[in-house]
Amino acid sequence: MLMSHTVPIHLDSQLCFAIYSANKNYNHFYQTALSKFDLTYPQFITLVALWDKSPLSVRQLGAELNLDSGTLTPLLKRLEKQGWVSRKRNTEDERQVDINLTDYANSHRDEIYDRVNSCLTMAGIPVDEYQAAVNKLKEIGEKLETVANNEDLKAK
Repeated sequence: MLMSHTVPIHLDSQLCFAIYSANKNYNHFYQTALSKFDLTYPQFITLVALWDKSPLSVRQLGAELNLDSGTLTPLLKRLEKQGWVSRKRNTEDERQVDINLTDYANSHRDEIYDRVNSCLTMAGIPVDEYQAAVNKLKEIGEKLETVANNEDLKAK
């Protein structure tokens, strides 16, 4: 009988499980923090992207959020119905739909940021630790994307 030299990584030591668990907690955090505004987390990050760079086409917004149009279009329709965004066909290219923030969205920006930021403060995460974690997770994500696109991995 052959003995494997593979050393298993137990669940409590798996980075993927730590990220998964943290993500579940973040989802709950944002659900609670954003309930006052009747926003979901995907709607919140859509607004954040638009507060950073507006207007954006649906394609540009999808690239910013890493969402396909099949996911983004219904989300944008709900945000439009709630009064957060407007969707208009581009006058130069009718195939393109441009997304703009409404006055309502702009008038609630600071209140939403204050709400989320105060919840993070309540969690007791120092700003430097928070930013270091964001940077490290971005780095890990980029490395994993490279590996996932590696033909050798796909062939195995």
